[in-house]
Amino acid sequence: MLQIKDLSLIQGDFKLENINLKIEKGEYVVLMGRTGCGKTSLLEAVCGLRKIDAGEIHLGDFDISHLKPSERSIGYVPQDAALFSSMNVEKNIGFALRIRKWTKADIAIRVKELSDILGLGHLLKRKINDLSGGEKQRISLARALAFYPDFLCLDEPLSALDEPTRDEMYALLKKLKHELNITALHISHSSSDADKLADKLVRIEKGKIIIS
Repeated sequence: MLQIKDLSLIQGDFKLENINLKIEKGEYVVLMGRTGCGKTSLLEAVCGLRKIDAGEIHLGDFDISHLKPSERSIGYVPQDAALFSSMNVEKNIGFALRIRKWTKADIAIRVKELSDILGLGHLLKRKINDLSGGEKQRISLARALAFYPDFLCLDEPLSALDEPTRDEMYALLKKLKHELNITALHISHSSSDADKLADKLVRIEKGKIIIS
């Protein structure tokens, strides 16, 4: 479970204040709102990429409010995939495991598991620049899941995909939710994303959380 308690983010004229949100274990929450309303700022605060000005963030029984991103057990899928072009697919998936000092054997096992689940086995030796948008997003998702995170944050991961590829990603995310019991916060501008994926739809309107 992730719980945001009385959270405030202030930067210049931008303010999000007294934000409260609870996401139960296994729940897939889609967060929507107008451009500039603070969706990405809130997601970055959960991931540890943005400093909070007040309040607390709890993951399970732990207060993670001021922990480094690498200490939070949160997987992150950015909008642009943010893969390393100097590495092939296999090394991109295993990146988070190498910095956590997993053994080569354990990394190979985990990369194989994820490539089987996500249908990436035939791409493992490929260069990133040779891949389609949908393939890049699957690899970004695999990298985020590699270290068995307790929570997953996705920042508009489907926004740049064409409709057939987006439908494939809907099916994949549903499969992962069912098989891995993923708990997630997914930012989107698309009502289709919410209709297809959300257990709970949350909006930011005028600096307040509205739960549908």
